[in-house]
Amino acid sequence: MNKIYLDNAATTPLAEEVIDAMVDTMKMNFGNPSSTHSFGQEAKILIENVRRQVAEYLHVTPAEIIFTSCGTESNNMIIKSAVEHLGVQRIISSPLEHKCVSESILDMKSRKGVEVNYIRPDGKGDIDLAKLEELLKSSDKKTLVSLMHANNEIGNLINIKKVAELCKANNALFHSDTVQTMAHMQLDFSDIQVDFASCSAHKFHGPKGVGFAFIRKSSGLKGIITGGPQERSLRAGTENVAGIVGLGKALELSLNHLEEYAVHMQDIKAYAVQRLAEAVPGIKFNGRSSEKETSLYTVLSALLPYKNPLIGLQLDMKGIAISQGSACSSGASKPSMVMMMVLSEDEMDNCTPLRISFSHMTTKEDIDALADALQEISKDFVIENTNVEHR
Repeated sequence: MNKIYLDNAATTPLAEEVIDAMVDTMKMNFGNPSSTHSFGQEAKILIENVRRQVAEYLHVTPAEIIFTSCGTESNNMIIKSAVEHLGVQRIISSPLEHKCVSESILDMKSRKGVEVNYIRPDGKGDIDLAKLEELLKSSDKKTLVSLMHANNEIGNLINIKKVAELCKANNALFHSDTVQTMAHMQLDFSDIQVDFASCSAHKFHGPKGVGFAFIRKSSGLKGIITGGPQERSLRAGTENVAGIVGLGKALELSLNHLEEYAVHMQDIKAYAVQRLAEAVPGIKFNGRSSEKETSLYTVLSALLPYKNPLIGLQLDMKGIAISQGSACSSGASKPSMVMMMVLSEDEMDNCTPLRISFSHMTTKEDIDALADALQEISKDFVIENTNVEHR
């Protein structure tokens, strides 16, 4: 069976060049970066080279890049340390955030008594910036705003620069989960005055188990994993040298081909919208995921016009890997919070969401196979639903 992978928002395949770079590092640079001898210092140089590479991409200083195990760790560290060490008393966020952000916020509310204000998105999944400004002006409490750059299920983009400007004007800190956009978009943090951001290498063909946090040096944030002085004392523990090298190689490849990959995926996404609409009459697209300018090109969220909780398994049996939502929410008995925010009650009860996510490796033949499979599955459901209606 020819297997087709359309779940790149969950994770991406490792690039061959990344694997080679990591293997070479594991063979030749096994020293502990904290050791003062040549073995350790050679490993340390590799880490610092990648740190400078990331900093150059984001137009920040190397000291503002802290390597972590993933975006989840980065988001936890930023939110919890902002409360613990920066005196944040209020957090403004949205119900659309990734679980690692929403759960960290709820933890701070429960353990530290932090006030939490949510901006409810509209039916398209957009955040009202006028409401954000109103909330920012409504209190003198030290505030952290946490809003993701691109939603991981529907792909909606926020105006990250405008949000940063609103936060700056109202003396609030701004954290953005940029896991889905890092290495997929040009990000200039010398222009976008975000205070904190996060990254996972496995979202752009790098390895799992490594990412970084951007922490603006003027923020004063402190680490929550204590021990040694690694990562500017913000994240103790021996660094994952091979993983960091893999992140650097994946970032290099992504940036070298950024425009080429973006054009390809935009074309694939537009083709998917067309083919799925032809194959499944009545299909809808959630949020702004079918739009070009307001949604990230890697994600398309579709809504099948019938209820089929087994759709993921049925497609998998046909060799097609997709998701019905965030990988961190898979297996849950109820729809994700994102779907609960953008779907009507009738849609929740009678329709089936699908998240289709692309990489530069995705082909139109992959989309054709998905469309054909959905057409076959949908035909059975239309007949079944018609029979039920006639009884």
